[in-house]
Amino acid sequence: MSALPEDVSKAWSDRKGPAILTTVDGHGNPNSIYVACMKKLDDDRFVIADNYFNKTRANILIGSRAAMLFITEGGRSFQLKGTVSYETEGVVYDDMKEWLDSKFPGRAATVLSVEEVFSGADRIL
Repeated sequence: MSALPEDVSKAWSDRKGPAILTTVDGHGNPNSIYVACMKKLDDDRFVIADNYFNKTRANILIGSRAAMLFITEGGRSFQLKGTVSYETEGVVYDDMKEWLDSKFPGRAATVLSVEEVFSGADRIL
């Protein structure tokens, strides 16, 4: 995967409110949730803390791909699509526990590895 375009990274820094994370179950049924505890990990990966996942966790564990949608303060939307992993130990998990507010359980670090980026109908990556 190549690095996110600079305008997408800047948009992430200018995002408004929570993002929406979508996964799919084994029957093809989508499940979308709001997520607020998240961080850009590096050039093409984002970490979302599993605080209260249920269906989302089950979908990830069966190999679902994921999409994350966010909007900027200026009203521009971005959709990031890719593979997702579920990490309950290791460097990424430990880092998540450092930045996550202690009032949340942080059961796992969900890592979205971005393969595609869209803004509206325009494919950016």
